[in-house]
Amino acid sequence: MDLRYTAEEVAFREEMRTFFREKIPADIRRKGAEGHHATPEEMIQCQRIMNQHGLATPNWPVEWGGKDWSPMQRYIYTEEILAHDVPAPLPFNVHMVGPVIAFFGTEAQKKHFLPRIANIDDWWCQGFSEPGAGSDLANLKTRAVRDGDHYIINGQKTWTTLAQVADWCFVLARTNPEAAKPQQGISFILVDMKSPGITVRPIQLVDGGHEVNEVFFDDVRVPVENLVGEENRGWDCAKFLLANERSGIARVGTSKARLRRIRELARTVQLNGGTMWDSEQFRHKVAAVEIELKALEMTQLRVIANERARGGMPDPASSILKIKGSEIQQRTSELTLELAGPFALPFRDPEEELPEGTNDFTLGFGWADAAAPTYFNNRKVTIYGGSNEIQRNIIAKLVLGF
Repeated sequence: MDLRYTAEEVAFREEMRTFFREKIPADIRRKGAEGHHATPEEMIQCQRIMNQHGLATPNWPVEWGGKDWSPMQRYIYTEEILAHDVPAPLPFNVHMVGPVIAFFGTEAQKKHFLPRIANIDDWWCQGFSEPGAGSDLANLKTRAVRDGDHYIINGQKTWTTLAQVADWCFVLARTNPEAAKPQQGISFILVDMKSPGITVRPIQLVDGGHEVNEVFFDDVRVPVENLVGEENRGWDCAKFLLANERSGIARVGTSKARLRRIRELARTVQLNGGTMWDSEQFRHKVAAVEIELKALEMTQLRVIANERARGGMPDPASSILKIKGSEIQQRTSELTLELAGPFALPFRDPEEELPEGTNDFTLGFGWADAAAPTYFNNRKVTIYGGSNEIQRNIIAKLVLGF
């Protein structure tokens, strides 16, 4: 594979850089550079700007707003989003439910949902994991029973990210408990979060944030027309979605941006009369991660090229990206925490009320204040999207043929 950029690709990269610098508000990008998360309102604002310029859903079919880009262009686009600290398009919308509806949905579902998904007129969340079915997703117990032109859903989902702000949820539910294999009795159903019988309960994370939730379904009535694909064939949708999610979890661009930031910060953090960058041991740690990241980048480009050759169908080798990408993210967060040292400790009581019109970012707590929460939050990336242990089984079966 020739990985040198062509003149057209260099011009494309400059086009993306110019767009993100000039169109995305500088204050939002500055927050990202300091390690602070964008608010839901800021995420919506940025995605709508990109959608207005046809850049929110390049991975979709062209007829639904996608771009007929080469694998390298798609890679450059993602890399420049992360390099400019732009909040990426909402993954539940753009990389998960959107492609599933575009591939498996009816024409009516595509016409109704896809434009709204692209513009975040509807905010989506993912109803997959359950208390007894996380990486072993086929063990899910949530039931959807047909009652005329509706399904009645009962059950519980957990670790549902940002369900507290979501308008819709794409739910895996068991529609045939008697199926020969558990995967054969599951359906993929779109559920309005305003439906009677839905309860959202927050889960407090170790980093102090409220990112995930428990969601309870008690006799929730959902129109049958919200079924995506065939009844009892929702596992096909789930595999398609999870393969896309695993490719995204690699986040090569995120890790590259973090390493650039680590090198910059290491030259400012004082240590023994010099800086952290003067420490040969610390430079070796950074170099080791950079070598692995370059190998991951090459692998991701090959997977992207293979998926294009497969007509857009996900490559099972995306599991390799998920394993190594999540491990590298954890290591970059560890390096940042090592740089922050005692300055990663909070400088105020998290329950303290802030002055009106301010937040942690505007008060200037800076990058060190975000180091510990990012480190703790990144403990999860080797688990969600299918734990890395499960990914190794997928590689052994579907890639190596064992």
